[in-house]
Amino acid sequence: MEALEELGRLLRPAAGGLYLVSTGLSEQQALQQRLYGAASAADVDARWREALGRISHARAIILGIPSDVGAGFLRGANLGPQAIRSALLAEVPDWPARAADAGVVDIGDVFVVPQLLGDDMLSAAQLAASRRALYPDVPEAIALPVSPLSIAERALELVLGLSHGVRPILLGGDHSCTWPAMAALARARPPGSQRWCVVQSDAHTDLLPERLGVRMCFATWSFHANQLLGGGGRLVQLGIRATRHERGHWEAMGVRQFWAEECRRRPEGVLDDMVAHLRAVGCTGVYFSNDIDGTDAAWADATGTPEPDGLTPDFVAAAIHRLGREFGLIGGDVMEVAPPIARTPGGAERTLALAVRYLRETLAAALGKPV
Repeated sequence: MEALEELGRLLRPAAGGLYLVSTGLSEQQALQQRLYGAASAADVDARWREALGRISHARAIILGIPSDVGAGFLRGANLGPQAIRSALLAEVPDWPARAADAGVVDIGDVFVVPQLLGDDMLSAAQLAASRRALYPDVPEAIALPVSPLSIAERALELVLGLSHGVRPILLGGDHSCTWPAMAALARARPPGSQRWCVVQSDAHTDLLPERLGVRMCFATWSFHANQLLGGGGRLVQLGIRATRHERGHWEAMGVRQFWAEECRRRPEGVLDDMVAHLRAVGCTGVYFSNDIDGTDAAWADATGTPEPDGLTPDFVAAAIHRLGREFGLIGGDVMEVAPPIARTPGGAERTLALAVRYLRETLAAALGKPV
């Protein structure tokens, strides 16, 4: 199967990754028509497939992964990609044209079966049943993935094969949705020969090897990303403050951390130290993974585990800018935006406005110019 044909089966038009049959469907379709400047579902599909055809010339792609199956305490991040895109259009009505001019292609959404997480967790019978449901016209011998993390990983592998230098920008989804980018980038840019690094803004370390027997979820992806990179300080964490262990416990794994208190007390100094550290480990490019709860809950309480005493939006934006200027971003994401579970009046709107700001900052750092 050719790459574009496979992508057309794995993905759905932007904002179409949630399976809806009645409630919410009209809102989803209206957003898709605004995103694609289309008058019907058929027009949306045609323009989305046209967008897939531009991947080989894209400088960056946007992929939504509307899955919160890998989350913890509270759910709702499955609505993040759709809500972020809607808020982006409200702030920048001509966004589709701007993105096209900048070489940014929104390749759509992973289609999410909301009871699945990764294919490695499924029995052969469930894999077969899900393939029949998702790909009824594909021969069984073509074993396409069915779970959101597995679909995203395969889709990104195909995208990076079509355009090696393209920067993937992901919209989550819980933080396990970062893992597919790590796995796909490691194939396209082998960490043993290309010393790219990961900088993670987060209240939590996500450094468990497994959680309740689950290898890959919101609390474990950083552990496996650090292993993928070979440790040695190539994973840097900003904003840590909610953890059972002292900093030394985590840094013994070969992770460099800047806890939230230090970032608030000496923001410029922390950014200088971060850059110096990345230079010392020979960093050649950065993937910036942005859990919205790394930012203080006063600005971002529409998330599963908001935490006080966190990073300011200006600090996070400055970090993204410095990383882009000093090393270049090879990709990035905005994760854990969960509009339905805001804790305060206006919390969803504040969190979404911040997510849009972070998305645009990440794209600007990846492309070297504002979008």
